[in-house]
Amino acid sequence: MTGLLEVRVLQAADAERAEAGGADRVELISGLEAGGLSPEPALVGQVRRVTELPLRVLLRLRPGYSTDGGELARLQGLLSAYRSVGADGVVLGFLNAHTEIDAPVITEVVGELDGWTFDRAVDSCMSLDRAWRVLRQLPGLDQVLTAGSPRGVSEGLDELVHRAETDTFARSTIMAGGELLAEHVPWLVRAGVRAFHLDQVVRPGGSWKAYVDADLVRTWRTLIDSTVQRHQQHLERA
Repeated sequence: MTGLLEVRVLQAADAERAEAGGADRVELISGLEAGGLSPEPALVGQVRRVTELPLRVLLRLRPGYSTDGGELARLQGLLSAYRSVGADGVVLGFLNAHTEIDAPVITEVVGELDGWTFDRAVDSCMSLDRAWRVLRQLPGLDQVLTAGSPRGVSEGLDELVHRAETDTFARSTIMAGGELLAEHVPWLVRAGVRAFHLDQVVRPGGSWKAYVDADLVRTWRTLIDSTVQRHQQHLERA
């Protein structure tokens, strides 16, 4: 058993390089200067044409994790457009005014979509325990991108490990990401985490201005697979 490796991409060239390096899936975003926004459907189509990897697309119309009823139809329209040009799923996460997961809005947006990612909005929830109780009720959800903290995995590692060790649903859905470092991987694997999300760490110099580097992706592919394999062997000998 190996881990799932997802790479965040900004354009078709990134997706090609991610696939060449051994990624399992790509997440396409735009509007990086605003923290990540929904790309145009035409860009989704361009990425789809250059890679056979599963493709998930960020669904967000404004900076931050809020939305309102006025955006609902636009979000649903974008989701439909993304699917029509080859996206396999979406990535989204909306919080209400109480900094809790906005389950009614999210359920309305995703409809009957089976296979989507709740993004790092979970890390900004007032109560993580309450947030995870809500997450398990969301239809079609199969992945939660989380660093365990708004400040990244280095700050949230203990939370991720504890959550994975004590919550079966969390363990099966956590995709660790958000300034993920190589040194975090063994701790996460031992806790049962098997999905990892890479952002600028697979770009030369850690710069979003550089293309995804296939060799850097391949290094992470090797790290994750070898760590999972060693852990499995340890369990079999125990």
